[in-house]
Amino acid sequence: MNLSEPILKGSNHIMVCEPNLGKLERKYLMQAYDSSWISSAGSFVARFEGAFAKTVTHTKAAIAVNSGTSALHLAIASLSIEPGDEIILPTFTMIATLNVITYCGAKPILVDADPTTWNIDVTKIEKAVGPKTKAIIVVHTYGSVADMDPIMALCKKHNLFLIEDAAEAHGAIYKGRPAGNMGDVAAFSLYANKLITTGEGGMVTTNNKATADRVRLLRNHAFTENRHFWHEVVGFGYRMTNLQAAVGLAQVTRFDELFAAKRRNAALYKKLLSRIPGITLPYESAKTTHSYWMYGILVDKKRFGINKVELRKVLADHGIETRSFFIPMHLQPAYAHQFHRQHFPVSESLSREGLYLPSSTTLTIRQIHRICDVIKKASL
Repeated sequence: MNLSEPILKGSNHIMVCEPNLGKLERKYLMQAYDSSWISSAGSFVARFEGAFAKTVTHTKAAIAVNSGTSALHLAIASLSIEPGDEIILPTFTMIATLNVITYCGAKPILVDADPTTWNIDVTKIEKAVGPKTKAIIVVHTYGSVADMDPIMALCKKHNLFLIEDAAEAHGAIYKGRPAGNMGDVAAFSLYANKLITTGEGGMVTTNNKATADRVRLLRNHAFTENRHFWHEVVGFGYRMTNLQAAVGLAQVTRFDELFAAKRRNAALYKKLLSRIPGITLPYESAKTTHSYWMYGILVDKKRFGINKVELRKVLADHGIETRSFFIPMHLQPAYAHQFHRQHFPVSESLSREGLYLPSSTTLTIRQIHRICDVIKKASL
């Protein structure tokens, strides 16, 4: 398989995902700039945290940090997990989910994906639970919420922490509960391609006051209140700047607009692509609301006529950027020594056949029609 990225040709490119920044973001950013409070001490940080908790997750607390990876690292570090403890996670995820487990000295235990939802296969989790298991990280893949009820029941049965990797799931809902509101703690990414962005950044959410306090302590080098430069535990420099938070607050203010655009784009993609043989579209169950961070499809060469790599090249030749699905964790060279004898067929198939299409909230109806027309013609 050709592993190189296809090169966009022509002009009038459609990028895979671009930030949607408007006048309000500029207004708030300039207010932060003019105040001269550009570090984490500015007022926009707390305002952004409060708005995110109220609008996006309906949680008691949200703590802003400098990246989604930092958010997930702090989520683990805030719990009583020790080096050598085991944490279960899906192998079909972005590598940051696994890296943060390594940062904490814990041992990752991988589980395959569900072929329909592309999330962790809930029927296979319990077999991975052992005497050293302390937590499960659930990834809401591409904005699709995992089947949380059986996972929460399993965590209760085995006394495990439940961590939500909601990096891609801003606004996604499971049985009326937002992503980021169902576990002990959750982590969001605010990277430039996310539904809510601060350029770089992340957010930790929780309903547990002690966990929130612990995250706030650890993100700021574990400074103590009673004595400056006195540190009783090891902390991290994971603070968000006031400038970033100003942009984030504006994005949250526009949240309904941005979320609706994702849903609108997905509905049009579904309408235009649903009858093409060999193309599998993302699944949305009746008990969930998908946020469609990225609109992913699977390409079956036998029925479609060409494979995923070839389709990506065709789209690139028409100036349309795409991305391949995640490469599973057990196939990553950085972790080959840990997982070289393990196989997860569903995740491997998703990686082999999956790509996501342009998913910006700024996409026009005409652009989506153009993308789908190229896909239809590629199958002929």
